[in-house]
Order: sequence, then C-alpha cells, then structure tokens
Amino acid sequence: MKAIWLASLSTIGIGVMAWGIQRTLTPAPPIAASSDTPNAIAPLPKRAMQFRVYPRSHSIVHTLKIPLDGQFAVLPAVSKTVGTVSAMAQEQGAIAALNGGFFDPDNQQSTAYVLLNGKLAADPRQNESLMSNPNLVPYRSKILNRTEFRQYQCGDRREYAIALHHEAVPAGCQLVNALGGGPRLLPSITTQPEGFVAEANGVVIRDALGSQQPNARTAIGITRDRSLLWVMVAQKPGIDGSGMTLPELAAFLKTLDVEEAMNLDGGSSSSLYYEGKTLYGKLDSSGKPVMRPVKSVLLVKRSGDRP
Repeated sequence: MKAIWLASLSTIGIGVMAWGIQRTLTPAPPIAASSDTPNAIAPLPKRAMQFRVYPRSHSIVHTLKIPLDGQFAVLPAVSKTVGTVSAMAQEQGAIAALNGGFFDPDNQQSTAYVLLNGKLAADPRQNESLMSNPNLVPYRSKILNRTEFRQYQCGDRREYAIALHHEAVPAGCQLVNALGGGPRLLPSITTQPEGFVAEANGVVIRDALGSQQPNARTAIGITRDRSLLWVMVAQKPGIDGSGMTLPELAAFLKTLDVEEAMNLDGGSSSSLYYEGKTLYGKLDSSGKPVMRPVKSVLLVKRSGDRP
C-alpha cells in the first residue's frame, strides 16, 4: 500500500431499462388448505428470488432481488485471511454471495465493522495499519462511523435498515447482524463526508473512492416492496471509462424502486456468486476478469440453514 495519505484513504474505500436475462429461484408451492377443515385459509405464496442482468452502454449490471418474507436468511461472513466469494459461499452452504466491506489487502485485515449474531466478527479498531497511520487522523472518526447494512430482531420480526455505525438501535429491537461499507447512496448520496471527497474552486482535489470515475461497483438496497436488492456493476471489455460512477449507480438504483441503498467495496473486489457461478466486475488491461479474494461477504441461505 502506498505511503501517501491518498493511497491510505483508498485502502479504506476501495478494495426505463430493458430487461435482460432473468432467472428465479422459486420456493416450494404452498400447501393447500384441507377441504374438511372449517374456515381453513391457504397460506400466501412465497415470492421467488430473482436474478436479472441489465446490459448498458458502458457496463453490465447484475442484480439479485431477495424477498424478506422469512424464507431466505441474509447474513455476513468473514474470512480469517481473505477468500473468494465462491469459496466462502460453498464453505457456508449458501445459495448466493456478494463481496462485502472494505479491507486492507496488504495485511488482510478489515477496515469495516462486521457484526454476526450479535458479536463483532471484524473490528477496524484492531487494524494497526489503520489506527496508527498519522495521515488518517483527520478522517478516523468518520472511518469508524460509516454506513452499514443492518438486521434487527424486533420481537418476532426481522427488520432491515441502512444506518451509520453509531446510530441508535430502534427501541424494542436488537442489532443482530451488520456489515459496514459506505457511502450511503439513497435516499441521498454522502460521498463528501463518507468518501472524503474534497473540491477547490470547483475542481475535485481528493476522491479516495474514485466516486466520480466509472468503475466496477457493488451495492445493496432496500426496495419499496421491502425486498433486498444486491447489485454488482461489471465493466465492459474494450470500452474506455467502463463501469459506473457512484452518482450514476445511485440514479440507476432509483429506477429499480430502491428507497435505501449503500455502496460496498468495489473495483477489483466486485464479485457475485449465484447458482454455482461467479461473476466479476473488474477487468484487467486485456479484458479478463480480475478475481480478487475479499475479507467479508454477504450470504443468502434458506432460513432453516441460518446458524
């Protein structure tokens, strides 16, 4: 990792459309009510998980829509060192996996919080390179209080939200799982405070995330119909400026009825595993996918497989 402060910040930050391909993972059909049971009501059918591809002029966007009706469990996982999303998914017996929060590829330690079953699975305060770097002192408080994807247990309900790390947990709820990233994309984008973007005389002089430059991207959103939407933006070979900027990604998410959204680690980390195949977002100079191991992931399992 470069010694200059901009590279240090980069370590913390990087690591109507036409329908394309669509695949669904359909749950088992509901059991019909018995005709000899008085007032029996058949349960409502479960919604399917939907995978879609959106070909665009400068990128290919892959999305996975996950219904929040209890049939699927979405939870984070952390590798002891680093690992590919496919290896982590297969190890956990997951249906799908998405690359997660930021990390330092040099020391393989997380620069984002991960909470699993109420316990810290990754703590950036334990990353000596992060905490001892004098160039990061002005930004440390925000680095440790960036946006995260949260899962609450509120009585017998599982609720989902996107919030800052130090934001209070709603009354009557417990924070069960969380995975840090940032910046927030929707309902408004926070590239300046969370992406450490600075301008002088209308010119961007600092952009640790490269938020204004097209790149491979990863994001997670909560839709109007209360589903989760995973998004992985892949570059197109042979095209200069391939990928999306963060403002472009936020605008795209709005077209898919996403109300809340946050950015996850992007660039070479962008990868999505589904149905036994892994899709990569970043391309090298020859147009081949960059297969970079990551520190943390989000997983989809069937609810009965939740740890």
